[in-house]
Amino acid sequence: MAFILSKENSIANHFIAEMRNTDIQQDRMRFRRNMERLGEIFAYEISKTLAYGPAEVETPLGTAETALLIEQPVLMTIVRAGIPLHQGLLNVFDQADCGFIGAYRKTKKSGAFEIEKKYMTSPDLKDKTVIIADPMLATGSSMVLCCKELLASYTVKKLHVVAAIASEEGLEHVKAYLPHASLWIGVVDSEMTSKAYIVPGLGDAGDLAYGEKI
Repeated sequence: MAFILSKENSIANHFIAEMRNTDIQQDRMRFRRNMERLGEIFAYEISKTLAYGPAEVETPLGTAETALLIEQPVLMTIVRAGIPLHQGLLNVFDQADCGFIGAYRKTKKSGAFEIEKKYMTSPDLKDKTVIIADPMLATGSSMVLCCKELLASYTVKKLHVVAAIASEEGLEHVKAYLPHASLWIGVVDSEMTSKAYIVPGLGDAGDLAYGEKI
């Protein structure tokens, strides 16, 4: 299943538009906050798919019946670019356990690249609902690599993949290799450059949030 925010008009379009805008991008705090707000919207949408149980809340004037989340999901992200999107999810699922994955693209002399994963820190994911976030789903290779390793180590209850922007190719790649995952995407762009940057995309999300790396 793939849920694409941009297929319906909502305030999410404004956040994505500002993140794409080359002038507004100069304000790093604004860029991070827009990514965070997008994460909050995704969290709200994902929350509708989770399990709830009946509960009662004592108010100053009586008892209110409601339905509350039975179990918090586990939130994962690929650092460093995924941190603002992850924070947005955490703002909503504010009691969730969290895990972090270090992965990056290593470019060869030929211009081709491979994905290297350096480390992962994670709580126990057995029988848990896992939400993993990365702002840009370009080729989808990083996400598939990280998720495959998670699924090889743990039997999770449900896997949700969150990205602000995906390429058509990346989206299809993740669908093919993670067929049971639910995908939550802000907008899907049709093209990629030879260096696997999404077009029109928004550039390098990590650099825009935290500065250029060396």
